[in-house]
Amino acid sequence: MNEKQKKKIKMNTLTGKNIDIVSLDSGIEGHPDFEGRIASFIDFVNGRETLYDDFGHGTHVAGIIAGSGRMSGGVCRGYAPAARLHVLKILDNKGNGSRDAIHRALGWIRENQASKSLRILNFSVGTVENDRTLHREILDAVEGMVEMGLIVVAAAGNLGPRAGTVTAPGSSRKVLTVGASDMLQHSFAYSGRGPTMDCVCKPEVIFPGKRVRACAASVENKGWYCEKSGTSMSSAAVAGILACYLEKYPNATNRDIKLRIRECTRDLGYPMNVQGWGELDVKKFLGDTKSKAGPLRQSL
Repeated sequence: MNEKQKKKIKMNTLTGKNIDIVSLDSGIEGHPDFEGRIASFIDFVNGRETLYDDFGHGTHVAGIIAGSGRMSGGVCRGYAPAARLHVLKILDNKGNGSRDAIHRALGWIRENQASKSLRILNFSVGTVENDRTLHREILDAVEGMVEMGLIVVAAAGNLGPRAGTVTAPGSSRKVLTVGASDMLQHSFAYSGRGPTMDCVCKPEVIFPGKRVRACAASVENKGWYCEKSGTSMSSAAVAGILACYLEKYPNATNRDIKLRIRECTRDLGYPMNVQGWGELDVKKFLGDTKSKAGPLRQSL
C-alpha cells in the first residue's frame, strides 16, 4: 500500500457508525477485526451459541462489510469499520443451505428489526430453484424484508456468462442486486446476468469482486486474512458502502438509495443485463465528503 492510499484511509470519516447490518451466511468467527461489534449471532444450522464459521465464507464477507483492519494495520479494513453486525448462520460447513434455514432467519429479522434497529440485509449467498413455485416462495419472503424498510443487497451469483444466471434472491425486482465488475469477461466471466425468470433486467449495479483480501476464519488455515473472489465480495462491499451512506443520510429509503446509485455509476460499455446501471462510483455516491468508504484491498 502506497502513501496515497494510506492518506485516503486516514481521511475516511464515514465508517457506518450506529448502522446495524444483517448478514445471512456461514457464520462468523471472533476475529479481532470485529471486536465489540458482533451484536448478534444466531445459528440456524447446528443451533450452537458460540461464534464459529466452519466454511469461512461468512467471516470473509463480514470482513469486507465491516472489518476494522486491526490485524493488518488498516490495509484490510472493510467499508464500514464501525458498523454493528448481526450474523445469521444459514449455510453449513460445505456452503449448502436450506429453505427452512432461510425462512427461520427471515423470521428472526421480522421479530427483531425494530428492537435492534436493523437497516441493511446482505445476501452474499444465492440459490437456483427450477420450481417456479418454490422460487417465488423465496422471493416473496425476501421481498417482505424490503416492504418492512430493510435495504436488501444481494449477490448476482457466479453462474455467468450465460444469460438468465442471476440467483435468488438477487433475481427479485425489489432487492438491490450486485454483480462483479471485474468478473465479466475472459476466464473470470462468472458474474451472474439477467434477465431473470420473470424477465427482470438484473443486476442493478456492479462492483469489483475478484481476489479481495479480507478476514479469514481459522478453517481456512491462512492466518488473519485470505483472498476470495465472487459476486459475494461485490455485494458485501456495496452493503458496507450503503452503511456509510446511511450514517450520513439516516432517513434514506430503498427508493432514495436506488435512485442515488443510478446517478452514481460508470458505464463500462456492457449491456444492461450484464452491468445494470454500471460500476458504482463510491466517491460520487457518498457525495460531498472526505470518505472513500474503505481502502483498496484487492491484490494486484
